[in-house]
Amino acid sequence: MSAKKVGQVSAEQRDEIQRLFERKNALAELFPIIKPENQSLYEKAVADMGETDSKFQHWWDERAEEYQWERTEHGQWEIDFNTGEIFLVEKM
Repeated sequence: MSAKKVGQVSAEQRDEIQRLFERKNALAELFPIIKPENQSLYEKAVADMGETDSKFQHWWDERAEEYQWERTEHGQWEIDFNTGEIFLVEKM
């Protein structure tokens, strides 16, 4: 696996994607502990996960367009939350 710096985002943009990332992780941790009989909570969590995933992807799509980040067939962008640097990581 190799990583190459391809960009930088503002502190505000970094904070926005970090909130979405943390929300996705929190929801993923919630799913295994929801009791099967609590259908309404499960449905709310599924809807929230779908909305959060959509916002997360939209953020990456918008920033990639805004900053014209390099992309590759097997690459995935990752962010360093400490610096706001964006890396293209090759996953083969």
